[in-house]
Amino acid sequence: MTALSPQPLSPLDGRYRDAVAPLGEFLSEAGLNRARVEVEVEWLIALTDRSLFGATPLTETERDDLRGLYRDFGQDEIDWLAAKEAVTRHDVKAVEYLVRDRLAHLGLERIAELTHFACTSEDINSASYAITVQRAVLGVWMPKLREVVTKLRALAEQHADAAMLARTHGQPATPTTMGKELAVFAWRLERVAGQIEGGQFLAKFSGATGTWSAHLAAEPSVDWQALSREFIEGLGIGFNPLTTQIESHDWQIELYDRARHAGGILHNLATDAWTYISLGYFAQIPVAGATGSSTMPHKINPIRFENAEANLEISAGLFATLSQTLVTSRMQRDLTDSTTQRNIGVAFGHSLLALENLLRGLDSISLSRDVLLADLDANWEVLAEAIQTVVRGEIAAGHSSISDPYALLKDLTRGHRVGPVELSEFVQGLDISDAAKHRLLMLTPETYTGVAAQLAQG
Repeated sequence: MTALSPQPLSPLDGRYRDAVAPLGEFLSEAGLNRARVEVEVEWLIALTDRSLFGATPLTETERDDLRGLYRDFGQDEIDWLAAKEAVTRHDVKAVEYLVRDRLAHLGLERIAELTHFACTSEDINSASYAITVQRAVLGVWMPKLREVVTKLRALAEQHADAAMLARTHGQPATPTTMGKELAVFAWRLERVAGQIEGGQFLAKFSGATGTWSAHLAAEPSVDWQALSREFIEGLGIGFNPLTTQIESHDWQIELYDRARHAGGILHNLATDAWTYISLGYFAQIPVAGATGSSTMPHKINPIRFENAEANLEISAGLFATLSQTLVTSRMQRDLTDSTTQRNIGVAFGHSLLALENLLRGLDSISLSRDVLLADLDANWEVLAEAIQTVVRGEIAAGHSSISDPYALLKDLTRGHRVGPVELSEFVQGLDISDAAKHRLLMLTPETYTGVAAQLAQG
């Protein structure tokens, strides 16, 4: 058998590449290295701005040229770093050497020794991960989540008054509306999205064991804590002042747990949508040329919701592993976090793929109101709740002598199918006021939805 040429092992880099490509700008190895160069360059500028260690502030042109190292970061730099890391066996050291090399090309050799000054690798890495994760989550993943929420809200409003039979425990229950049920998902997702958007993206910049020891040894007169905070916050991320050699990753754990929570809600949406399709509540809109089954021509499979369901399960597992692993670092440092964090993009990639499929799935269904109404009309017994509740109110008001309205309705409806005629006769024979009877006789399963339509419209 002829060996295949090198092929992508992950479906995210193969079959689903186009759907998740925007995350690669940030959560790939190249995206991480670009951020590392950015941190190294900005630290150089921060040190020279303050004329530390005999340096003088750079000119505007020199600053622009220096920032070009990360703004124009491309394939040449990717290849250079790969070759250098093959020698150094250390990714951050390779980045330091890249910056030094480019300084020579820019005629800035005079500041070369300030490259990576007093930094441990984790100073660079923690800032780089905070930058890349923040940009990927808030710039790529969150907008897609917001698209799903917006779609759900639009569908909720569109179907606000579409009465349907609820199915608590899978059994016929007090009617609701499709719009209200979709609004529940939108509300849940909004809440978690707000928590994610309000979260922190933290970095440390305090040296080998978080004590600024090398900094103070080099220049005791500088307020290195204040300078580090100013530098990190100037990158658009938050500062963690109290760490070991590594930033403790607690912000990442919070983020991944919340992303997993959002994924759980989305998974619930996918399975409910699948079930509504199975019940015939939603009809799937055929796509020209698409095949549902290789042997059954009539089929249109709910593949978008099934794909979303599976990818959300994969991302949930990865998010859980990230949270479980990153919460612990032995003593002042171990490397379990290093390889774990390389899978951040994989976790968000599967989640992003699920979001895309949910959007496509929601765009390809139409509500079958006739099916909803037929289902309601076949289950008049759901009005038993309304009848026994009204009777209880009548008893409390002294308008009825009925002793146990719940048992009375249970005998009528439990395990039995009753229709409008039977219920009408039953209500007419109740010992309650004429006003109460009138309210009950006006009810149908379709109208027994409370304020569901208002809730759906927010």
